[in-house]
Amino acid sequence: MSENHYVDNKEFLKAMSAWLLLVKEAQEMDEGRPPLTDYIATCFLKIAENLSRKANFIKYPYRDDMIGDAIENCILYAHNFNPEKSSNPFSYFTQIIYFAFLRRIEKERKQLFIKYKLAEEMDVDGTLHKWYKENYFEKDTKKDAMKEHFQLNDIVKFKGKKKTK
Repeated sequence: MSENHYVDNKEFLKAMSAWLLLVKEAQEMDEGRPPLTDYIATCFLKIAENLSRKANFIKYPYRDDMIGDAIENCILYAHNFNPEKSSNPFSYFTQIIYFAFLRRIEKERKQLFIKYKLAEEMDVDGTLHKWYKENYFEKDTKKDAMKEHFQLNDIVKFKGKKKTK
């Protein structure tokens, strides 16, 4: 490991190149993809954990889920890294991790919005409101019901006003 970085990009590139050769050989022999090395997996974990500590991600209570999604995406798409096009696997996987974090945040926001709407429309006696029953139990096409119900004004009301510069 280098003193300035938590992942040595040159070592990471060597490890990825060696693993990609094994992947290529396995494809030629019609075999499954070989498992990632411990070093590569450790690099994915270090990148994800350290990126999750940045100011734009630290406040989320589901950081562990974000890291898990990011590592899963790295494993799924590791074979797409091309050392002939890029000599910077650190940057390549940081981008994969960054966008995995954004996807998890969006999923969690949607779930939070659903919880918000359910709580907002609870009956006084504690039973679920007509909205939940109509959208999840009585209609066959859940997506159409979701689109009808999650109108733009509801989403804007939930997100709040945007800050102006």
